[in-house]
Amino acid sequence: MKFLGNVLATIVGIFIFFMLFFFGILLIGAIFGGDSEGVEVKNNSVIELNLEHISNDYAGKYKDPWMDVFSERKKIGLTDIINAIETAKTDDDIKGISILNNNSEIGMAQSKSLRDALESFKKSGKFVMAYANFYTQKEYYLNSVANTIYLNPVGELDFKGLSTEVMFFKDFQDKSGIKLEVIRHGKYKSAVEPFLENKMSDANREQTTALLNSVWSSVITDISKSRNISLAKLNEIANGLLARTPEMAKAQKLVDVVAYEDVYHDAIRKALKVAKDEEYNTVSITDYTQKTVTTSINLDTSNEIAIIYAQGEIQSGEGDVNVIGEGSMRRSLQEARKNKDVKAIVLRIDSPGGNALTSDLIWREIELTKKVKPVVVSMGNYAASGGYYIACNANKIFAENNTITGSIGVFGILPNFTVIANRYGINTEQVRTHENASDYSPFVPLDEKFKAVTLESIEHIYKTFVVHVAEGRKMTFAQVDNIAQGRVWTGSDAIKIGLVDKIGGLEDAIHEAAAIAKIKTYSTQNYPEYEKNFNDFLANFPFAKSKESFIKEEIGAENYKLIQQLKQLQARKGVQALMPFEINIQ
Repeated sequence: MKFLGNVLATIVGIFIFFMLFFFGILLIGAIFGGDSEGVEVKNNSVIELNLEHISNDYAGKYKDPWMDVFSERKKIGLTDIINAIETAKTDDDIKGISILNNNSEIGMAQSKSLRDALESFKKSGKFVMAYANFYTQKEYYLNSVANTIYLNPVGELDFKGLSTEVMFFKDFQDKSGIKLEVIRHGKYKSAVEPFLENKMSDANREQTTALLNSVWSSVITDISKSRNISLAKLNEIANGLLARTPEMAKAQKLVDVVAYEDVYHDAIRKALKVAKDEEYNTVSITDYTQKTVTTSINLDTSNEIAIIYAQGEIQSGEGDVNVIGEGSMRRSLQEARKNKDVKAIVLRIDSPGGNALTSDLIWREIELTKKVKPVVVSMGNYAASGGYYIACNANKIFAENNTITGSIGVFGILPNFTVIANRYGINTEQVRTHENASDYSPFVPLDEKFKAVTLESIEHIYKTFVVHVAEGRKMTFAQVDNIAQGRVWTGSDAIKIGLVDKIGGLEDAIHEAAAIAKIKTYSTQNYPEYEKNFNDFLANFPFAKSKESFIKEEIGAENYKLIQQLKQLQARKGVQALMPFEINIQ
């Protein structure tokens, strides 16, 4: 036994040694490595715009400074990149931007904001050039802003219009015995329609068609301006697949040059007046952004505008860069409200919604904050359902034309396995002291009284939602109810019906907040600061993520995303104010 004890002690000792060694190396690297000021931006340089690892507007920061030491120091958000491009306009060392085989996860509204920044960069007299082996519609939308667009001779350009696909499970439920009981308010709340029907309802088809047409209109309007091609011609090209090959894309003037990548680099050398046999100077957008962030000069003013980022699905708890939690959101609003230097608040929302109770808690915090200082909302890709719930009482609401918003409706889903359980000989009975003592059981048929009580709760939340919107938007209950019912709108349509005040991006919202607060000079401060402990930190390490990485590598990113969506579905507790469906535009 003593021998085994010694062996165990030795193993534990070795394990502790390696853990201390690992964290020691990590700490040294975190403190001395990744020095952004060591990034050299040489004269006559080109920024390489690669957004492969950028998805959120805000990369997040920790309340505990030690967590920031251990975190990825070069982690940046899209907002930082847009600010860096603005700085590059007046940076004499930067002559242009190269978009090379860019594959990103940013959404359409984010693409619009980035595209606007690149358009502004071009107006400074500097160039933007783009090259790709293959352009998806979303990537072409961004790349179409370039002065010159290159496409590989054996590549493709996907330009065919927008579509979405919905699967229906009513027959599957009947055949399998696995049923999802749905309780909802809102005829357009199509998030639950696949469990109720075998085909798309007229109401759902109406809103989906209108949504896709509105987004498409926004996309081709920008492309039309950049490429000097009429809207009618662009629709003709999409309808006939007239740009499906490189030669056809060039003939339709969607691209300028069909050539290999080496020709593209030669063109950049020519623009920079660099010899063909010499390398031209480049700097990655992440390095340039990090240098810009860490070397930016603070304005000589104490005035601040707080930018609070609400990203992801709304859930209970602390939240993080991918989840909106009441912990971090309410704390951020309270801190900004109490900070005398903060003169106004901009709430940047990119969310399809989620938990109704959490949405209401955040709404209440905004209501309290608005009484002290102005709150302006900037909508990103989505601000739908619960996402709109937390936006509706702001002083002003901004959205992009292709922002997806609205979806003012509420639903609940209750899984029921009674049929399949009985099929395999499983029977469940309940014993209770009072008529309503037992909670909902998925192994007992849905009780009509329980359903009635739940529907009453759904109706109460829906009514509360509509009242909040009516008060915030200065409309009547009937006016809001008429455009609610769970229907989804784009920003360009939402402004017509009063859900949005102005079309514009985050920078426009910041300027509006400053105007309301009557300040001309100011700096900005990003929130939230997340309260994470060491265990949360460990979960982000490679050895802790090995299973996730392995699964993603084996089944592919798209299939892994489906698994994540199933996990999100399991995590949803209580009544939901969630966007009815997800649209991915490629």
